[in-house]
Amino acid sequence: MTRIANFYNSVVGKKVIVAATGLAMLGFLVAHVVGNLKVFLPDPEPGVPDIDVYAQALRTFGEPFLPHAAFLWAFRAFLLGTVVLHVITVLQLAAINRAARPVGYQRQRFARASRSALLMMVSGLLLLAYLVFHLLHLTVGWVDAANFEHGALYFNLYNAFATGPMMPLYVAIYLIGMVVVSFHLYHGAWSAFQTLGIDNPDRNTALRWTAIGLAVVLFVLFSAIPIAFATGLMDPPPEPVGHSEHSSAGGAAVEPASSRGHLRAP
Repeated sequence: MTRIANFYNSVVGKKVIVAATGLAMLGFLVAHVVGNLKVFLPDPEPGVPDIDVYAQALRTFGEPFLPHAAFLWAFRAFLLGTVVLHVITVLQLAAINRAARPVGYQRQRFARASRSALLMMVSGLLLLAYLVFHLLHLTVGWVDAANFEHGALYFNLYNAFATGPMMPLYVAIYLIGMVVVSFHLYHGAWSAFQTLGIDNPDRNTALRWTAIGLAVVLFVLFSAIPIAFATGLMDPPPEPVGHSEHSSAGGAAVEPASSRGHLRAP
């Protein structure tokens, strides 16, 4: 335990932890967007969106050896712990940087590093606020409870991004949020390459373009979902259990269909 504590208390150890937790969150983003893209796939059976089947599989993973949703909540707890550790360690590094006293020729380099650290701090705080909103909106359902149904992910996405007076605001929040995610991801990935010793003058250009590519690809893939709903490319959802009398926010009842959860036919 003493060795672990000494490692964490060192500047190098903190930088490694920030890089490792950042890469763990990057892995989650990649897996998350792959799962979310199931929204564009045809229904595996009439009236059952493929993305809802995916969400149900996550909730029932490990049954009957594990209780219902135990794996999902354990993973959420791990991810929350990763985020908390990342944020705390970043704040500690920022405090260490503020306490540093640049002298002589180091002043200009310190100023550049401070500006970069400040940008990461600001984008990180914005990212944290976006994450809280996202969880309250599409995971817990507290933001718009009247148009939220637990377990009906496609239904919730449609109500958020395709109907209602709040639709433009929700789309704007998610697109701006993904800009922040992508900006933080690019700088974070590049910093992680340096911290973990992966960078090298011979491959720095390739590594920088890798960071840019990851940020751009994730932005495009995540943003495609609210844009597709907002532009009318997606079919209306089937009625979830408990919403048989539900009407869209525009007042028109959702008509049944034999296949949903994918792009509208041209």
